[in-house]
Amino acid sequence: MILRIWSARATEAGAGDYHRYFETTLLPELRKLPGFRSGHLLARQDGDVVALTTHTFWDSEDAVRVFAGDDLTKAVVEPEARAFLLHMDTEVTHWNVLTETRA
Repeated sequence: MILRIWSARATEAGAGDYHRYFETTLLPELRKLPGFRSGHLLARQDGDVVALTTHTFWDSEDAVRVFAGDDLTKAVVEPEARAFLLHMDTEVTHWNVLTETRA
């Protein structure tokens, strides 16, 4: 399994808007893709901005390619989502998940 991590920064209002976008637009689209397992949006207040991090889990790098294309390190952020952000990483990181537990 592969974990794909991406980060951004937003105002409080922008973070709320991105949260709604993540839940109502992005996750429903990701759920349609073969090999997508789950997605998580994390937020942390950092002074006067909110730091956002997305974690998406995929069956394999091939599954990530269906979403991201051949350059797996390139962030995929639609213009609608970019409008909510002050700054966004243009690259993502991938991690091999060695252990997974569920409650």
